[in-house]
Order: sequence, then C-alpha cells, then structure tokens
Amino acid sequence: MNLDHIFSQQVSDEDVDFLPILPEEDGADGKKLEIPNVLPILPLRNTILFPGVVLPITVGRDKSIVAVKEAYKSNKLIGVVGQIDGTIEEPEFDDIFKIGTVAQIMRMIKMPDGSTTAIIQGRQRFVTKELVQSEPYIKAQIEVLQDILPTDDKEFEASMLSLKDLAAEIIKLSPQIPSEANIVLRNINSPATLTHFISSNLNITVEEKQKLLEVGDMKVRVQTVLGYLNRELEMLKMKSEIQSKVQQDINKQQRDYFLSQQLKTIQEELGVNSADKDIIRLKEKLSKLTLPEKTKEQVDKELEKLQRMNPAAADYSVVLNYVELILDLPWGIYTKDNFDIKHSKQVLDNEHFGLDKVKERILEYLAVLKLKGDLKSPILCLVGPPGVGKTSLGQSIGRALGRQYVRVALGGLHDEAEIRGHRKTYIGAMPGRIIQSLKKAKSSNPIIILDEIDKVGSDFKGDPSSALLEVLDPEQNHAFYDNYLELEYDLSKVLFIATANSLQTIQPALRDRMEIIPIEGYSIEEKLQIAKKHLLPKQRTNHGLKTKQVQLSDKVLERLIEDYTKESGVRELDRQLASVMRNTAKKVALEEDYNPNVKDEDLSKILGPEKFDKSIYTEEHQPGVAVGLAWTPVGGDILFIESSLTKGNGGVTVTGNLGKVMTESTTTAVTYLKAHADELGIDRDIFNKVNIHLHFPEGAVPKDGPSAGITILSSLASLFTQRKLKPFLGMTGEITLRGKVMPVGGIKEKILAAKRAGLKEIIMCERNQKDVEQINPSYIKNMKFHYVKTMDEVVEIALQKSKVKNGIDFSVFNSSTPAPGGGL
Repeated sequence: MNLDHIFSQQVSDEDVDFLPILPEEDGADGKKLEIPNVLPILPLRNTILFPGVVLPITVGRDKSIVAVKEAYKSNKLIGVVGQIDGTIEEPEFDDIFKIGTVAQIMRMIKMPDGSTTAIIQGRQRFVTKELVQSEPYIKAQIEVLQDILPTDDKEFEASMLSLKDLAAEIIKLSPQIPSEANIVLRNINSPATLTHFISSNLNITVEEKQKLLEVGDMKVRVQTVLGYLNRELEMLKMKSEIQSKVQQDINKQQRDYFLSQQLKTIQEELGVNSADKDIIRLKEKLSKLTLPEKTKEQVDKELEKLQRMNPAAADYSVVLNYVELILDLPWGIYTKDNFDIKHSKQVLDNEHFGLDKVKERILEYLAVLKLKGDLKSPILCLVGPPGVGKTSLGQSIGRALGRQYVRVALGGLHDEAEIRGHRKTYIGAMPGRIIQSLKKAKSSNPIIILDEIDKVGSDFKGDPSSALLEVLDPEQNHAFYDNYLELEYDLSKVLFIATANSLQTIQPALRDRMEIIPIEGYSIEEKLQIAKKHLLPKQRTNHGLKTKQVQLSDKVLERLIEDYTKESGVRELDRQLASVMRNTAKKVALEEDYNPNVKDEDLSKILGPEKFDKSIYTEEHQPGVAVGLAWTPVGGDILFIESSLTKGNGGVTVTGNLGKVMTESTTTAVTYLKAHADELGIDRDIFNKVNIHLHFPEGAVPKDGPSAGITILSSLASLFTQRKLKPFLGMTGEITLRGKVMPVGGIKEKILAAKRAGLKEIIMCERNQKDVEQINPSYIKNMKFHYVKTMDEVVEIALQKSKVKNGIDFSVFNSSTPAPGGGL
C-alpha cells in the first residue's frame, strides 16, 4: 500500500499520486451535495481518483486549465476520469474511461512559478453518457452511480473486519508507512469510504484500480480488495523474512570476526607457523578484493581446504598456488581510458609514419567509447610484411589509450593448453597465456598483442587456433573458461590486436572473428621519412652520438635505401644505419678527424659494394623473357619468366618450383596462344613440331598464384613472334581462356617492388585501377600504368613492333635434320 504518501506533496496532472484523507460526504457548507447532469471533464493519467480522496494537482494542459477555472467559478464540481493510454498528451472523449469520480474543487492556489495548483476531493462515482462539447474543454452528460450495500449480511461484516485487520498488519510490517495511517483506519466507519481509502493506496496497476472503481456491489468490491491485500501482505512477509535473514548473517559475520580476532591474538602469543601466515595473508588479501560471487565461494572453499591440509602434503603447494593466482588476477579492475582523441592521434603520428587505416580505426573506437561509455573491444588483425611496425604499433596504441600493454608470442605454438591452460591436477600445471597476460597487466582491459597468429601450429596435443576462437569472439569471450582457473573470466573489455604476415595459414573460422586491416609495405619516400624522423634519431641515441657528430642527407639516405636494402619494411634499413653509426662511434672514440656529413662514397667504404643491382630488371632482354610482379608474405617482388623452344612434338615443360595454380596458368596461356595464333602471326603447324620450356628462376623459392598469367602469355607471344618486350616494363594479372584479363591482389606491394627495381611502366587489369588510386600519387610519380581488359591489349602494349635480327629460324623445325635449341 502507498500509505506512506498519506501526507504527500502536490503533484502534476501529468503524473499524479494520492493524498487520501477522511471524506466529506456533504458539501463544504454542510448541505447535501447537488450534482448537475452535465459536468466539465478533467482527464488524469497514471492514477484513478476515488471518492473521499483529496488530491492536489498542478494543472498543466491548456484544456485542463480552462475546465478547472470554469468549474471553480460555478459550482466547483468537475468530473475526474483516468486516461486509457497514459502516453497521449491531448486525450479526447474516446481516450478516457467511461466511469470516473465527481470531484469538488476545494481551493485554487497561484504558485510562485506562475502555475496553478488545484486541491480537489473525490465525492461520488459517475458514468459518462454523452459528449456535450470537446472545445475549449471536454464536457459530458453524466449519471451519478450509487454503491449497492448489503443489509444484515454477517459475511459482509466479517469481510470489513478482515479488511481493517489486514490493512493494520500491512501498516505494522511497512516501516515506510507512518503510524498516523492506523489512526485514519480506526476512524473510518463507512464501508464505502474504507474500501475507497484502501483502494487508492494499493500497489496495483491503473487498470486494476479502474476496475475497482467500476464495481458498484460493495460485497464484490470488498472481496476484490481483500485479495489484493492478501497478496501484498505475503510480499511484505517475504521481504521481512529476507531482511531478518540478512541481519542474522551480519550478526554472524560480526561474531565470526570477533572470534577470529581473538584467535589471531592467541596465535600471536603462541607463535604461528608459516602455513598459518600464508592463510592469514591470503584472507587479508581476499577481504580487500571485490570478487564475483562464484569466485569468492571458490576461494573460500580452497582456503578451508588449506587450513585442513598438512603443509608437508604434496597438494598443499598446488592449492596455495591456485588461490594465489585467483587473488592476483585483476577482477573488476579497469584502467581509465584517455579520451583525448587529439592526444591519441598525436601519439600515434609521432611514433609511426603512415599506417593511416589502423590509426583511423583506433581513433574511431576511442570516439565511440567516449560517446557511449561502454563498448565491446574490437578484435583487430594487422596483416602485412615483416618490419612495417605491426607489433610496435600495439605499444603506441597502449600509450595513446592509457592502457597496459602485453605481448603474447604465438609463433610456433602447437599446444592448446598454452591458450586454455592445463588442468591443475597435472604436475607443473599453469594457466594459459591469456590469463597470465592479465595477471601481468594488473588490469582487465589491457591491450594484448597476439603476435604472429598466422604461425600457430597444431599436433596431437591439440589445435591452439581452435582454442583462440573463444578468446577472439566478442559474443563468447565475456565468459572465457581457463582449464587451470576453472572459473569464467570476462575478456570483453580487452583490446586484442593480432599480427600476421599472411592470411593463408589462418583457419577461416578464426579469420572470420577478426577485423582484417591490411598494412602494405613502405615506398622509398615513406622509408626516407621514417629514417629521418625515427630510425636515425634512435640509432644516434643507441650509439651515444649527437646530431652534430653524424649527419646523413636525403640523397645519401635514398641511396642507402635503394642500393643496400630490398624489403617492404625498414628492419634492414635500421641495421644498415646501425652499421654507419658504429663506424662513426669508433672514429669519435679514437678521436680521429672525420667528416660528420656521410657521403655516397663513404657508404661503399662502410657497407661495402652495392648489394642490389637494378639494371637486371631494366635492361632489354631477348625474346621470350618477361618481367612479372609477385606478392610474397614479406612484400612485393620481381619475377622473371623465361621461355625456350626445342624440336619436338608439342610438349610443354615447366620448371621453377611452381604450385598447382601457377601450373594451370601456364596451361591456359599455351592454349590461348594456340587458339589465337593467326591473330599473332604465328604458324599453327609449329606448335606440333616444337617443345616449349617455361622456366621461373630462383627455383628454391616456391611460387604459386594466378597473377603471372599475362606475364606467361607475354613471354610465349614474344618467343613465337620473335618480338622483344619493352624494357622498364612489368606486369601482373590473371588470364582466362577467352583472353580476358582478371584483377589480382597485393597491388600496392607489387607497385612498390616495381619502383624499387626501377621499372617505369606497369600493365594490369582495368579493375585494379581503384587499388592504384589508393596509393599516394607522390610515391608513384614518373610511373606509367596501362589498364587493360584483354590479352590483345597486353600484347599490343608489351611487345615491340619489329622482330629481332638473327632470331630463331622456325624453318629448321620443319626439316628432318635435328635443330639446335632455340630461345634462351
């Protein structure tokens, strides 16, 4: 019951509550109240007014203000009805219940804020018969309803006594209800008034109160109210029992604490052993932590087991280590994220050049977290060649967000227990790497770098990749289960960043759970900036040198990059710079005279002759030699394709450690060449009189993929037409039997490899143009791109117009005498 509102404050007609008092059955002047047949109607929402209830309301709606003022000026009577739907702001006649209460406006008060408050008292029930007007307020024809009172009904009298007793018991059990409510109950003699008083304060819905108001038979109404009171009494008794039980538990805890303090004092006097000290230390640590309920129960259970065990027992150390691990974990401890997005951007830009996609994704995550306040951390996977800064980027993200940073090396991992932990029954059992990382970070929302996730293995001990499925699934990792811990741990706030060189070796289910962000290799211009801003200052510091003691110009750095390194990342560049610094540090230590400005000629003395010669890629080759562009896990590379003819019967030989897809590309190219021999000016009969040999140099390196298709076909077309391919030209693209050129991947890495090799023209599929447009135009200036759809266009662009002199004489293949090998 809401009897605690018996002296409630005023409320708005938008959302009202009751102030029940003893009713006035007659008019304010002591005369019998005369109720007219037509009354203004005042809709109230979220409550029902009963006869005898006094209610102060703040009138807010325009129609309500007019209705109340008009009624107050005349007979001060107004019909109060409840709204069927409380969300309607301007209710019409059909939006209100048909049965309501005639209310008398006892007083109108002008409030300091300019609003009007009316104090109304319910007088008698009525039913609306007909709408008289709807503007400027609702006015309706009504009929007053009379309560049906039973006469000389002992059962009814007993019900009324039960009603009072139940209400009194509820008041006694509810500390919120003031004692004055009992006085009010004792002074109500009218059955109708008593039921109205109790009904108005019941904890029931508006619909249930409306049904009570509509009941005219007092016997039925009393029985219904009794049912509600019995239900509320049961709830109060249950609540009282729960509170009593809680109080008993608190008293028991206080008693146990008092006894434990006494025991502790006695033990200090007697001198306790180390085992007791361990348990006391763990209990003190436990008292300072806020653990989940299940975790606390587990710790208490294990501590009780420790107290009963002999410290010399083998299992004692196992249980002790287990409890210490649980208490060392950061349950519910989170570091506060730094939501200064500008600061985060500055940290990422200062420590890493480029990598714009990754930085943008981290800043987006931080922005959403700042706005929403709570967000499941994304699972990112940075894929790219070695040395581009994938792992070190994780540390920078940690500094930008203000989070702890932990790195988990997964390379070569082949035991599932490394992820999920061992069962603690085994000797030497330990938790998995994830739980260990959280213990190390001392935070439940660190950044965990899963390094080299593509190099995870599997054997008879299990599949770690499958174990990672639970770790890296945002829908599951809120309840990660470690075999050693034997408890669920929430990993949903951990920001996992995986790194990989290739997606090919990551199982599809695991790959599907991660947001893949590709990180391409660096261009020469990017490497130059990285060397100037990051590598050079770092190496100077590492070797104890000052800026004035060693300086490298942009020209020298560029030569160092082009002639002494051949990589997508910057690790080799860092090592070469370290060599230059060591050479300078030796001169400084020996106090020799030297020029601090390193020149081109100094590089040859310090690092030796140039390691990479670009001329082999740019010189003009004989017919049958084509230059292709390849993608590898360590970045882009240049691929030569050589073809040769010998007398034979139409056989095709392919060498160079090729995969199945690349071998099929060779077959496709030969078939297309035979089908279009006439268009290329090739004698069809020659194919049955020669053997073709295709060779892909660097035979120790495995090669596969469809992107060499147009290069293979260009090599064969060059051989059979005896027209050289243009110098400074590279190409990449897949072919079909119809001669269509299909798009391929790894475009940026391939283009950067072509630029490092000194190539000036590149042929690729027209649909790869969008990939080229994503590269900074300044990095590919002076390079010409040919976007093609068919092999006819490739041949037209790639092959020179004139045949070579002293080329292969195809007539020798028609003679019966043995012919020397042609081509290469």
